[in-house]
Amino acid sequence: MVPRHAGGAARTALTVLGALALTALPATATATTTADAEPPAPAPSSAAQTLGADRPSAVVLRAMQRDLRLTGAQARTRLVNEAEAGTRAGRLQNVLGKHFAGAWVHGTTSAGLTVATTDAAGVAAIKADGARAMVVKNMLKDLHTVRAKLDAAAVGTALDTPVRYVDVRTNRVAVQATSRAAADKLVAAAGVDRRLVDVKVSADRPRALYDVRGGDAYYIDDKARCSVGFSVTKGEQQGFASAGHCGKAGARTTGFNKVAQGTFEASVFPGHDMSWVSVNSEWTATPAVKGEGETNVQVAGSVEALVGAAICRSGSTTGWHCGTIEQHDTTVSYAEGDINGVTRTTVCAEPGDSGGSYLSGTQAQGVTSGGSGDCKTGGITFHQPINPLLTTYGLTLRTATAQSGTPAPVDGRTVGWTTGRVYEVGTRVTYDGVPYECLQTHQAQGAWQPRLTPALWQRL
Repeated sequence: MVPRHAGGAARTALTVLGALALTALPATATATTTADAEPPAPAPSSAAQTLGADRPSAVVLRAMQRDLRLTGAQARTRLVNEAEAGTRAGRLQNVLGKHFAGAWVHGTTSAGLTVATTDAAGVAAIKADGARAMVVKNMLKDLHTVRAKLDAAAVGTALDTPVRYVDVRTNRVAVQATSRAAADKLVAAAGVDRRLVDVKVSADRPRALYDVRGGDAYYIDDKARCSVGFSVTKGEQQGFASAGHCGKAGARTTGFNKVAQGTFEASVFPGHDMSWVSVNSEWTATPAVKGEGETNVQVAGSVEALVGAAICRSGSTTGWHCGTIEQHDTTVSYAEGDINGVTRTTVCAEPGDSGGSYLSGTQAQGVTSGGSGDCKTGGITFHQPINPLLTTYGLTLRTATAQSGTPAPVDGRTVGWTTGRVYEVGTRVTYDGVPYECLQTHQAQGAWQPRLTPALWQRL
């Protein structure tokens, strides 16, 4: 779908232009043996209120209903459940420490939360929080070591084994390969334990999605087209985040209306797939993602969603589509080289959608990198997570919530907490003389002070 754009405005609002899709719901882990009952809609929790999950956009709800085959009530309930599950999972990760082996939501409305641990002693804490416990053998750090060895061994032959990631739901490393022989060759070359690797044979070869001509989104040096990801600022400079493969540092951009727009300030591809573009004074960065038609979805933050959570994408070629998060921290090989640390989803995309925005509810997740398949038959896509991109370039996500709330104190009583910084699960800070521990990875905003956001920070 190619959206129509009105022209003629002297000052154009820079909206986040992307796409959104679903192929199929992911299979539940083999340890999930009971069906998830559909509970009554939960009352909005502090987590749902903090993340804006209790007041979702009609555009997001419609797309979730269409692509995830939900009713309106189920879509609303799912967003609230996923917001609450993120806080619970973060709290349990901090409790379990090195024995934490992953968490994921499941069920039509994400009513179920499973938390894996390598120590049976942690089961009681998991159950006490209302989650399902899974005792597994392999520690996450060991599985990430295996994946790193596979990545290193794949150099030169990566297109035969283009996707490699740690699957927390199976407690193993997954390799997508064009043939079982190619996978076996990779495992042997890496020298890793074959019992730790699951092989998925597929003819799909993910590729970067940038080689489309036509009017929409933004253009790079009048030669290629990509999609805006999320509006950002760096000091007083406004701009937007996008994919690295869309353009190199110094490349010039024009907007959907072919009006001069900005310049790529920095870009990385391959290795990662991230970039940011500074825009000129004719463009205004807004906390919006373009939905179906001319409807905007407001971005409230960048809290990272769990595996299994619903996610939607906006792109300049295919418009809005939804799906679910399959895995974080995935390695994918394109013809241009390996891309590390991306998130794998069941959302479809097509060339030209590159750089477009991924949202879970109102929370920014990442920018479109590449994938396989299309939005007619379905596909798999990968996005560059937004929080590492913000950290790498020192950017601040433009959000609706950032415009309100109390600013960070400047009296010296806060140690380690400041707006604009990305905090990961387990990070400890002192705010107003009180210690807190981070529960969910996010970029701090003025309205999200630790003492006001129990969904994000736990007082120690």
